[in-house]
Amino acid sequence: MTFIYLLRHGIATDRELSPEDEGRELTPQGIEKTTAVAQKLHELGLRCDLILTSPLVRAKQTAQILATEFSGTALEIVDWLAPEGSFAAWENWLDQNQVPDSLFLVGHEPDLSMWAELMIWGGVSGNILLKKAGILGLVRYPDRAIKGSCTLFLLAPPKILLGK
Repeated sequence: MTFIYLLRHGIATDRELSPEDEGRELTPQGIEKTTAVAQKLHELGLRCDLILTSPLVRAKQTAQILATEFSGTALEIVDWLAPEGSFAAWENWLDQNQVPDSLFLVGHEPDLSMWAELMIWGGVSGNILLKKAGILGLVRYPDRAIKGSCTLFLLAPPKILLGK
């Protein structure tokens, strides 16, 4: 079985302050909160064998914070995790790669929530919301299609993880 964690990027600069969405960075508060979340996930004993991230700056920064906390973890940038990314490309990646035991996907909303719903129920209902620096954990069983076959075992916003 594979543990798949979906992690939304941390708090980023406002869209009004950054002319290009791709270049928006984490704020100092976003860096602080994301770092605390990564530390908490490590303390809780989560494993991290590979991090796949959106190419947008705020997601890459979030992924780098995670990679630093889980030292030695490989980090790869994949275009299909960008906003409005391709779930089909994710399925293709799963089919073409040796999938590790524990995998983090760092990306954006509403995509991550929609992808989670597809993996759990096989369709999108709009009932899951992943907060900034929030995490969602799924279990994928071997030899099953990704759609509608995963089990949700974790859904936590930073507020719950950090007790604030």
